[in-house]
Amino acid sequence: MASMNPSDHSEFPASSDPVRRAEAGPWLIELLPAGAYEARYVAQRSAVGFAFDSQRGVHAIGSDRIRPFDAVPNGLAFVPAGCDVFSQSRNGGEYLRVLREDGIALAGPHAFNNMIDLPAIHLARRMRNALLKASPDDDWEGWALALVERMANDQTSSIPGRSSLTARRLRLLDEYMDAQLAGPISVQDMASLLRLSEGYLMRAFAQATGKSPHSYLIDRRIARARTLLRNPRQGLADIAQACGFASQAHMATTFKQRLGVSPKALRA
Repeated sequence: MASMNPSDHSEFPASSDPVRRAEAGPWLIELLPAGAYEARYVAQRSAVGFAFDSQRGVHAIGSDRIRPFDAVPNGLAFVPAGCDVFSQSRNGGEYLRVLREDGIALAGPHAFNNMIDLPAIHLARRMRNALLKASPDDDWEGWALALVERMANDQTSSIPGRSSLTARRLRLLDEYMDAQLAGPISVQDMASLLRLSEGYLMRAFAQATGKSPHSYLIDRRIARARTLLRNPRQGLADIAQACGFASQAHMATTFKQRLGVSPKALRA
């Protein structure tokens, strides 16, 4: 879960990156940067969310019971209007959210997160790229409506969080990647860490996150690089090396493929 806007009496993630917004018709779309956050509010409007990164903390959603949470990467979420929300994380991940501003409630009576839906993943990534680098062809109303429809469909057709890749295993993998990110990391290394076969890891990872372990590793490298880009005194070549890219050019190509924008342009 991620923090909401000021009218919801919350706090944005502590980050030097801006909160990026787009408004189209009745829709407000926001991209919240990765960073520590604490949010307490009663949701004035229902919201669809999408977590690009894994993140951990404590929360109480529609309840007075505070408990630990693990958000999986690529997880779709929903918070209905009137829901009491408390959420706190030391290192919250990048988060997209979509709200309808004209008073029409979004479908879905129950709060949820960690839904994995491939069409929703593609939509969320496209919306993130457009927020990072706008284009006259951006179809915000169409994208927002399509993502909301995926959320409504998934409430009846999908089950969140059921995977043999447990929260503990994903946490171990995150910690290992963060410690070894500057060097090569193979699927065999990941499987050995979790004491799984490579084939089993591939299947379990796709079920839990909608992506392959290698694709997840690339996303972790990009996320680390985006954090380092906040320091204007750190050179792009040094950032590429620290994040495990083969070269500055390799990092630039990966950014353009995944985010639609180069590291240099994103820093500017």
